[in-house]
Amino acid sequence: MDRRRFLGVSGAAAASPMLAALGGTPATASATATLFKRVNFASDGLGLAPAEYAALLGEVVAEDGFEPDYYSQGGVIRELERKFARLLGKEDAIYLPTGTLANHLAVRKLAGDDRRALVQAESHFYNDSGDCAQTLSGLNLVPLAEGGSTLPVEDVERWLARSDTGRVETRVGVIAIESPVRRRHHEMADFDQLRRVSSLARERGIRLHLDGARMFNLPLHSGKSLHEYSALFDTVYVSLWKHFNAASGAILAGDAGFIEGLYHQRRMFGGALPHAWPSAAVALRFVAGYLEDYAKSWQVADRLIALLQDDRRFSFEKLPQGTSRFFMTVTGVGADLLRERLAKQDVVLSYGHPDTGRFAMEVNASLLRVSAETLAGKFVEAAGS
Repeated sequence: MDRRRFLGVSGAAAASPMLAALGGTPATASATATLFKRVNFASDGLGLAPAEYAALLGEVVAEDGFEPDYYSQGGVIRELERKFARLLGKEDAIYLPTGTLANHLAVRKLAGDDRRALVQAESHFYNDSGDCAQTLSGLNLVPLAEGGSTLPVEDVERWLARSDTGRVETRVGVIAIESPVRRRHHEMADFDQLRRVSSLARERGIRLHLDGARMFNLPLHSGKSLHEYSALFDTVYVSLWKHFNAASGAILAGDAGFIEGLYHQRRMFGGALPHAWPSAAVALRFVAGYLEDYAKSWQVADRLIALLQDDRRFSFEKLPQGTSRFFMTVTGVGADLLRERLAKQDVVLSYGHPDTGRFAMEVNASLLRVSAETLAGKFVEAAGS
């Protein structure tokens, strides 16, 4: 089945491979009647339900030439690695089971003997990785730019000068930057500052890593291509589940010399899954069309905002450096009640603030399943009269 059909088809037709495997009974037909219909404002990607993922996986393994991996090497995993290396303009790439491991192995290897690493204070690597770099690899993470999404080159210059003037020589080995920044509601780092930091690092022989878990959203909002971003960094990590609907997984891309032999480190950290294809193979269905689908999804979101903003119960906010998230505030109806009413209409919201009625709204390709006009009608109905 063509990848795009899964964005719009519904019910048993979408799940035909799974129904055939189950015998197509009335009970299973009823259970799958709502597949691939939900519009999911709470997820980075489509937010696939288990039955939906199983249906997609059935299509993937039925394709001509499908080959599973063995301990995360070869087969469809190698195909995925090569595809992302090309998309990111790097020589090679490696599959890893989590983004945490991808960031860790990248910064660990880039740092080498220079154990000090500059990071954003708001970054996922610094806040949400359990101090893995410090505990497992003896790295010293130095957090900069607290409360911001951009790491200013001036902050980097000050810390390099401080490192140079210490009583004991302690070189900065790597600078790791996240963009978009999850803890900042997916704000993107300023591209000119990225370029300046990269240029300074190159001059000083410092390596660079990009936590680009959600970087495929950047071109639409910044006007810069994936290659332009990747060229500023030695290594780049991309999430496979946040955008590309894999069950889990990450890609780490870099030059061939960096990637070569890294599978040994993957195994050392317990990341060599015997069978990684069930987690990753679905991602191939969504890679090629992602940039186009994301742009079209924002067209639907913008049209929805335009249709609802004349209704005084709805108000909207976009962040100046935002990417995939906007905010909706609804008055006159409780946040939980609105969420429950919309769920019954196949529209999924995150949990809104109970006092303000403010919801964080994620833009993804599930918005292409219905028209903005239909969506607006559902919101108005859920808000009540």
